[in-house]
Amino acid sequence: MTTAPTRPLFSSRLGFIMAATGSAVGLGNIWGFPTQTAENGGAAFVLAYCVLAFLLAYPALMAELVIGRHRRANIVTALGGLNPNATLRLIGCAAGLYGVAIASLILAFYSLVGGWMIAHTLQPGIELIASTVNISADLSTSVEAGTTWLTTQTPWRDIIFCSLFMTLTVGIVAAGVGRGIERWSTRLMPTLITLMIVLMIYVWSLEGAGEGLRLLLVPDVSRLANPALLVSAMGQAFFSLSLGVGTMLIYGSYINPDASLPTTGAMVTAIDMAIALLAGLLIIPAIFAAQHLGIVIYDEAGVLRSGPGLIFQTLPALFKTMGTIGQVVASGFFALLTIAALTSSISMLEVPVAYLEENHHLSRHRAVAIASLSILSFSVVIAIYFNVLFDAVVNFTTEYSQPLLGIVLCVFAGWVMRRDHLLDALGGSDSRLFNKIWPWYVRFICPLLIAAIFIQNLRT
Repeated sequence: MTTAPTRPLFSSRLGFIMAATGSAVGLGNIWGFPTQTAENGGAAFVLAYCVLAFLLAYPALMAELVIGRHRRANIVTALGGLNPNATLRLIGCAAGLYGVAIASLILAFYSLVGGWMIAHTLQPGIELIASTVNISADLSTSVEAGTTWLTTQTPWRDIIFCSLFMTLTVGIVAAGVGRGIERWSTRLMPTLITLMIVLMIYVWSLEGAGEGLRLLLVPDVSRLANPALLVSAMGQAFFSLSLGVGTMLIYGSYINPDASLPTTGAMVTAIDMAIALLAGLLIIPAIFAAQHLGIVIYDEAGVLRSGPGLIFQTLPALFKTMGTIGQVVASGFFALLTIAALTSSISMLEVPVAYLEENHHLSRHRAVAIASLSILSFSVVIAIYFNVLFDAVVNFTTEYSQPLLGIVLCVFAGWVMRRDHLLDALGGSDSRLFNKIWPWYVRFICPLLIAAIFIQNLRT
């Protein structure tokens, strides 16, 4: 195993698990998994998701971790250095650069969404303070205008709060692997889980929540015969682990050489899956509690509201019916989403930062400054031309580029990487069952499953 003596490492397996899980647990888990579940048969989708998380997501995660641990480098150097063949080196470097670009593009729109979460976290808190303090009519009107501005999408609001979100991300990444990413991941992830549990317990007390729980927990096994459900569950399992952009590869390059990679990867997969289930136990009962109060949860086409429609319309309408406690719950909910976005954004920024730091010999602070300002510049362009660019960038990066890069990473791990290097990175020998099965599995099965996701995306 080629290990650079000065390369930073996570100080413990817990630190790596918290950082990797934080990277995986993003807004896709919090709003994507629950609505996918509600739209695709409830508990049947959950069952398919849990199975496919270990049939697809876990082996694909291991491909990134193995390459990262073996090469101890950013995605460009790692893929370019797996094989001495000149053509493979060129293809590897090109794929790595594409991965850096895609991670940067994802962060460009993701930081806008993170900014929305900060704005919506502030809005109910300001309203609550204003309602409890005796203020003049003129000031009350100004406060109302300010809170309306916080929740109304405009380029200036998006740019200001996107910049604030990016500043938080930069502050963590600039501090380095140990003092920044690891330290804050081990703080933010427990906070995230605690907030989810507290909000979940409260939502369960609302009328109508039981219907959502039944949908989530009582499976209709006949739905498992639906190919569309299986492909949707497979896509959710793959994307929920932040695969296909090199975030897990770079984190794998920082993992301690003594850690058991298969065990550690399995723990990351299991925790990510558990948090997605927690999100389902929070969001789906909340949706049906909202319906019980007469709030419309389906759009004009009869499709359950998801994504922004769910987060910024359905659930805020539910919170408003709760009075003062609803404002507290709303702030807590959007704070939860802000933390989820932040734990993912730091891993995305680390991809271009590691490349600039290692391949262009920049100091960490300079690499962070160049990467973050470049990404923020594109975020500003997206904010100004939102209707034209936002959905196009999201679709290009997440629906098309991530699956293609996922296939490339599996092919490089299974076909390009030498077997002795692969076993060395796994930390074992041919005698171990995992080491016998996984190399074959990542060569053939993973690329086919990810290709199925890609084909499905082309059809929809």
